[in-house]
Amino acid sequence: MGRRADGYHLLDSLVVFTEVHDTLTVAPAATLSLSVRGPLAPALAVDGATEDNLVLRAAREFGLWAGVAGGARMTLLKRIPVAAGLGGGSSDAAAALRALSRLWGLSPSPAALAGLALDLGADVPVCLDRIARRVSGIGQNLAPAPALDGHLVLANPRLPLATGAVFAGLGGAFGPADPMTAAPAAPGDLGAMLARRRNDLERPAIRLVPAIAGVLGALESLPGCRLARMSGSGPTCFGLFDEPGDAERGAATLARAHPDWWLVATPIVSDAAVLASVAENGPDAP
Repeated sequence: MGRRADGYHLLDSLVVFTEVHDTLTVAPAATLSLSVRGPLAPALAVDGATEDNLVLRAAREFGLWAGVAGGARMTLLKRIPVAAGLGGGSSDAAAALRALSRLWGLSPSPAALAGLALDLGADVPVCLDRIARRVSGIGQNLAPAPALDGHLVLANPRLPLATGAVFAGLGGAFGPADPMTAAPAAPGDLGAMLARRRNDLERPAIRLVPAIAGVLGALESLPGCRLARMSGSGPTCFGLFDEPGDAERGAATLARAHPDWWLVATPIVSDAAVLASVAENGPDAP
């Protein structure tokens, strides 16, 4: 796809969700505040708090839009790596919009909420619904995706990679769109369908972080892996498997060989209800 005069790239993406998630909780308070906890909190802030987190930005902009006088005490349990190409920050922001709507007793229209989400980032609108979508435009065009099934191994080498640098290194337009309109009919079909497509950001990302090529190779070598691709702008990569046991064994194999990587085996989730919990979830989106 192309690039607009304002610098935004026109996307053609398939976004799916998994059971891996951050957790955001909110409680009434006089002012807005955010504390970040969990195994990956240090990557976001020192002493568990940050002033420029996308969750706080979402809360501030939503409060201004709605004219809310009060605040909220927000706690983010961070499990998804930061700047990983998984949509963790975007899904956290979407979770904030949903949770604060309930806390503040607001009922914004879907169109208004989608507009607020798009102002926060291209990946935030698709994270509001938490179901697989085809994403185009600059993130505002969401189309139904076919029912998808499968299991993933997510692998991140824990190396920094800025999204802006990856897009800047693209050096031109994305490849032509290749719509996926039919659901896979049999196990293995999803891998075959995705194999005909590519992630145009892989090449510039590998130039910036050569270790990504090694991650892809390690995933491809696992028994039962149908396909390995980079997720979003990286550096996280995913391997697609038909059987959950193959994915779990694959993740364990990589953990032994690469103890410094972030690794997880998880199913693709097609039902948004599965992603709901007592707290608002921010599921990752490879």
